[in-house]
Amino acid sequence: MTDPTLLVLLGADPPPRLGRLTGRARIVHTDEAGLAARLPEADALLVWDFTSHAVREVWPGEGPRPRWVHTASAGVDHLMCPELTVSDTVVTNARGVFEQPIAEYVAALVLAMAKDLPGTLESQGRGEWRHRETLRVAGTRAVVVGSGPVGRTVARLLKALDIRTAIVGRTPRTGVHGPDDLDRLLARADWVIAAAPLTDDTRGMFDTRRFGVFQPSARFVNVGRGALVDEEALAAALAKRWLAGAALDVFATEPLGPDSPLWRVPGLIVSPHMSGDTVGRLDELGAQFVELFERWAAGRPLFNVVDKRRGYVPGH
Repeated sequence: MTDPTLLVLLGADPPPRLGRLTGRARIVHTDEAGLAARLPEADALLVWDFTSHAVREVWPGEGPRPRWVHTASAGVDHLMCPELTVSDTVVTNARGVFEQPIAEYVAALVLAMAKDLPGTLESQGRGEWRHRETLRVAGTRAVVVGSGPVGRTVARLLKALDIRTAIVGRTPRTGVHGPDDLDRLLARADWVIAAAPLTDDTRGMFDTRRFGVFQPSARFVNVGRGALVDEEALAAALAKRWLAGAALDVFATEPLGPDSPLWRVPGLIVSPHMSGDTVGRLDELGAQFVELFERWAAGRPLFNVVDKRRGYVPGH
């Protein structure tokens, strides 16, 4: 029996360590430019470059195509196109790798804003002794928008800080509010955390109207997808002091260009899509893929299977 062909779409990161697959797969590396020509010969595709939109742009309609696509990321919006959605190709993601690091990053941002660490560092740089009072986070209220593994892990860490936390998801269930409750919860929240996948329902959900619901003392953090937020509306809301501060780790266009006005918005913390990226993550992502490949090659059920129409791995 011929070994399956595994196509790996590479980007700036070092290639994955796939030594365990030696003699079990024909591994072919490609970049975005060579993807279209290589796709028809591949049995499986590993999208190692999570920033690439090339799969969505060149996925074949009719004809040969991979039977399985895995992305080394939690989000899959960079992959999905109508042809892939309706095909019989299975899509999996890297659920399980990023949740804890992202939650830690959110907790760090909440504490940084509550304790005004940006202001302390600015004063230190000027050699200025500027005493002031900061906020106590215990007893404050948070709303986490997104009830998947990232949102639930974020909520757990915020609760550990004694922050009263509500989760909003696509459908209401025990411990999770539905979309109809969102505005009511936002109006009372001190912290609003966006951790939802990007779907037709969530695209642009944080817009001028939504920011108008916020308390003036509220702070907003987005670690979901950039297109969840109308960035111009957020900048305007901060300028009008509709909310007290915000932090964005994801953006509608990445990387954020040096001329983007977002770099200079008062009260906004900008970080370069790094909330889930910790030391050792590439090895963890590679090991996860190898485990999935072994299951796939043996005809065993895969984990982290994405509902292609919803755009995420369904929860319980």
